[in-house]
Amino acid sequence: MIFSSLIFLWVFIPVVLLGYFLSKEAYRNVFLLIVSLFFYAWGEPVYVFVMIVSIVVNYYCGLGVGSDDEAKSKFSLTLGIIINLLLLGVFKYYNFAVDNVNALFGLSIEARKLALPIGISFYTFQSISYLIDIKKGVTKPQENMLKMGLFISFFPQLVAGPILKYHEFAPQMDKREVTWKGFNEGAIRFIQGLGKKVIIANIMAKTADDIFALGIDDVSTLTAWIGIIAYTLQIYFDFSGYSEMAIGLGKMFGFKIPENFNYPYISTSIKEFWRRWHISLSTWFKEYLYIPLGGNRKGTFNTYRNLMIVFFTTGLWHGASWNFVIWGVFHGFFLVMERLVPVEKILRFRVVQWLYAMMVVIVGWVFFRVEQFSDALMYLNRMFVPYKIDEYSEYLTREFSIVAVLGFVFCGVIANIYQKLPIKEEWKNGAVAIVKPAFLVGVAYLAVLMLASNTYNPFIYFRF
Repeated sequence: MIFSSLIFLWVFIPVVLLGYFLSKEAYRNVFLLIVSLFFYAWGEPVYVFVMIVSIVVNYYCGLGVGSDDEAKSKFSLTLGIIINLLLLGVFKYYNFAVDNVNALFGLSIEARKLALPIGISFYTFQSISYLIDIKKGVTKPQENMLKMGLFISFFPQLVAGPILKYHEFAPQMDKREVTWKGFNEGAIRFIQGLGKKVIIANIMAKTADDIFALGIDDVSTLTAWIGIIAYTLQIYFDFSGYSEMAIGLGKMFGFKIPENFNYPYISTSIKEFWRRWHISLSTWFKEYLYIPLGGNRKGTFNTYRNLMIVFFTTGLWHGASWNFVIWGVFHGFFLVMERLVPVEKILRFRVVQWLYAMMVVIVGWVFFRVEQFSDALMYLNRMFVPYKIDEYSEYLTREFSIVAVLGFVFCGVIANIYQKLPIKEEWKNGAVAIVKPAFLVGVAYLAVLMLASNTYNPFIYFRF
């Protein structure tokens, strides 16, 4: 079940909201745990037991990590991290490892076809950070297994994040307040996210998938650029839209879920891009890998090494493919280069800095989207070496053009213009108060209409 589906919008969420607000406060956590497991089991009827195993293991390991016995604490931490990584490794990286061992040593070990449990990368990282934070003294172990289960399985952010930190989420399980204002803000965020996903991401996805499915000889330079621009917009509006829907749903139940995107496509450097893109993942790697490796405290060489390790791991986290690793290392390389060569001094104008950052991001998305390294190089060749330049692309449709312009505008252009308008703040707020409700009604109506007409509706981050 995904948020951008009619069964979720018209059946699941109305029933859950009704049940939640009719429940006594003492039972609301239990109710949310039950519906979260049901939500997951809807799409993963077998793998919900993997999640339950994760809940039980992390509950008991957490108690062990919090023990006054240092040996028991270290053992529990080590055991918990190993089990979490094993669960992730078996389902996500087993076939990748087998393929590489076979290629390296000339073996013929048979790979097993294991479906990837939805969201396992997200809830595994949440669990590991929970155990580490107990060891660091940031938080105390959860003594209620039901609350532990809710932390890991909370359905708004279960399948695609943002990645939660236990010490921020735990107080909200014990005490939270649902107000009409908060519920209204949550509903607005959900509609905005739904619009991003259905109106922009889905249309861009159709164009991107059609073009990337072509044989390379059928891809002209213009078509190649249309394909990667479509994918660039698809992945942002798909993932940020889903994150925004998660944040909105959380608010409707009284929870504060952290922001995950902050207009990354207006960045003027790769460093800035990673402060704005998938913020919860960037923060996780900074706190639980980069800083423990030494961060930037042990000299220039070690700083660059640590950055490359982090981005190698970031790429691998996204998927069991060398192209994901190349994508991560590619970004890591530019982060190191920006420390060596100050972009803002060499590329003096902000528009030039923006063009540089976007070009790096777009080229990186080719490796992210294409499964084979050789295919990615051929696609890049089509982009930068003119091929059939006199040929009109059938993919440059009116629908694509309109939605691409909308995508560009809503990537941060409107937010920037709004902030810089030389108008009194109260006038700005007044204009928003008039325009926004009509805009949201239009977005909701159009999104539901498109879903009802069976519009192409994939979700890109399920594969991670």
